[in-house]
Amino acid sequence: MPSALIDIRDAWKSYHLGQVEIPAVRGVSLTIDPGQFVAISGASGSGKSTFLHLIGCLDRLDRGSYFFEAQPVENLSVRELAVLRNRRIGFVFQNFNLLARTSIVDNVALPLTYRGVRRRQRRQLAAQALERVGLSDRLSHHPNQLSGGEQQRVAIARALVGDPAVLLADEPTGNLDTATSLEIMRLLQATNREQRLTIVLVTHEPDIAAFAHRQVVFRDGQIIRDTDNGAARR
Repeated sequence: MPSALIDIRDAWKSYHLGQVEIPAVRGVSLTIDPGQFVAISGASGSGKSTFLHLIGCLDRLDRGSYFFEAQPVENLSVRELAVLRNRRIGFVFQNFNLLARTSIVDNVALPLTYRGVRRRQRRQLAAQALERVGLSDRLSHHPNQLSGGEQQRVAIARALVGDPAVLLADEPTGNLDTATSLEIMRLLQATNREQRLTIVLVTHEPDIAAFAHRQVVFRDGQIIRDTDNGAARR
């Protein structure tokens, strides 16, 4: 049996608003194996996005332990965390986070810049990633020349270009209409199935969570349900 890709044990995370401490994640333990497609769901303020940020090393645990590919994360330096994020974790956000004045191919190539990959090679790799999401004819376009669904495909290509171990998606369909949302989810589902890429997705929409193999439901900073979706939606 493969070891867990993500192994979080008794995780706690709080934020402070003035003198008030606001608990966001309270004693959560979760393991995710390689190749799984996991939806983390729950109402607004349930702690699901905070938990995703902890998984993505965008924030640190207050207490508890986190092992990524069996490596303890909590004691890594800021630089070591940045390297881990760049090389092993792909991110997709609700607002796309594309550079408006930069071509699509160079948007996708950006993570490779921080690895020191030469410009010609990173543009080749970016073009291949865009082809995988069906945008090989848009390389020289800018974000404002694309629809919302196309922009999210660019963001997915950018997340995939560095060959990550896991793709983390925070409400990736939140700014999209229903038909486009389904297209994006089918793309993520196909990526998981064909590339065996681990995907962890945050959503508050049951229809979106139904695409995943497994659904983890948060309430008040804790996991209240962890279920197998059975035959995930096609």
